[in-house]
Amino acid sequence: MQKLTEGEVPGELGTADVARVMQLLPHRYPFLLVDRIRDMVRDESAVGLKNVTINEPFFQGHFPKYPVMPGVLIIEALAQTAGALCVHHAGATNIPHIVYFMGIDKAKFRKPVVPGDQLHLHVKKVRSRGPVWRFYCEARVNDQVVAEAEISAMIVDPEHVKA
Repeated sequence: MQKLTEGEVPGELGTADVARVMQLLPHRYPFLLVDRIRDMVRDESAVGLKNVTINEPFFQGHFPKYPVMPGVLIIEALAQTAGALCVHHAGATNIPHIVYFMGIDKAKFRKPVVPGDQLHLHVKKVRSRGPVWRFYCEARVNDQVVAEAEISAMIVDPEHVKA
C-alpha cells in the first residue's frame, strides 16, 4: 500500500467544521463519526478529525472494562471523511448527496484506539471514474498509523434514491 505524508499534495487547503460536515453527510449522532475536516485539497485528499471520548455509546459494550473503538467504526470514520470530500467537490449545498460504501480492501488494524485519542483520518484519492471513487486511507493517533484500508464508494444524487 502507498503511504501518505503530510502536505504531499500542493494547492489550497479547505476546512469543514461540524456544521459543514453535517451539510455534506446525511449521518447524525450517534453515527456521525467525523468532528471536523481539514487540509481538503480539491477532490484529491483530506484529513478528518474524530475526538474519541468515553461517552461514545459503543464503549458501553466494547469493552466495559477496557474500552476500545471498534475497527469497523474506524473504517466508517475514514469512509465518512472520503464521502464528505466527494460531496464537497461535487458542490453540494443544502441537500447532501448520498455516498454508498462499495468495498473495503487491504484493511489492517495496527493499534487499539481508546478514549482520549484523537483520530486523524487521512484519505487520498486513488482514482475516480464517473460516480465511483477509490481512496487509500490511514487512521492515525499521535502520527502513528492505527488502521489503514482502501475503500470504494459511489456518489448518488438523492433524487435518484428509491426509499
